Amino acid sequence: MGTQEPQDRASIHAELERVRTDLHQLVSRATVDDLRRRTNGTRWTNGQMLWHMAFGYLLVRRLLPLVRLLGRLPEPLSRTFAAVLNAGTRPFHHVNYAGAVGGALVFHGPRLTRQLDRTIDRLHQRLDAESDAALARGMHFPVDWDPFFQETMKLEQVYRYATLHYDFHRAQLTIE
Repeated sequence: MGTQEPQDRASIHAELERVRTDLHQLVSRATVDDLRRRTNGTRWTNGQMLWHMAFGYLLVRRLLPLVRLLGRLPEPLSRTFAAVLNAGTRPFHHVNYAGAVGGALVFHGPRLTRQLDRTIDRLHQRLDAESDAALARGMHFPVDWDPFFQETMKLEQVYRYATLHYDFHRAQLTIE
C-alpha cells in the first residue's frame, strides 16, 4: 500500500496526552446529572459517549496488528476484507450503539480513566517501537463503518484515528 513518509511521532504522543488530560478533567467534573444527560445529535448519554470516546483507543490497539498483517499481504486481500466488513455495516452500527450503552455501565469514573490510561500507555510504547516502514504500511478500511475511516489507511493514520474520533464526539458532549 505505498510508502509515504510517516508523520512526526512526537505529535501523535502529544495528541494522546492531550486526550488523556481532557478525559480525566471531563470525568472528574461530571456530575451524575451530566452523565445521564443526552448528548447533542446522538441517542447516547454523556456517560455512554465518554466510554465510546475512550473505546476508540482500545479499538486502535486491536487494529494495529491487523494493519501490520494486511499491510504486508497482497493488496486485493485487504480490499476484499474491507468490502466484507462494509457488507456488515448495518449490524455493526447496532453493535456499536449497544456496546457504548453496556460499556458505560462498567467503565465510568475512575475505572474509565484507568482503562484509558493503560491503553494510552500501551499505544505510546507501541508507537515508539514501530519502524518507519511499518508506519508507512497500510490496508483498506470499511469506510461505511466510520466517517474517519479512509479507503486506505497507513499505520500512522490508524494511531491518529482515535483522536479524530474523540475530538468529533467531544463536541457532542453536554457536560457543563
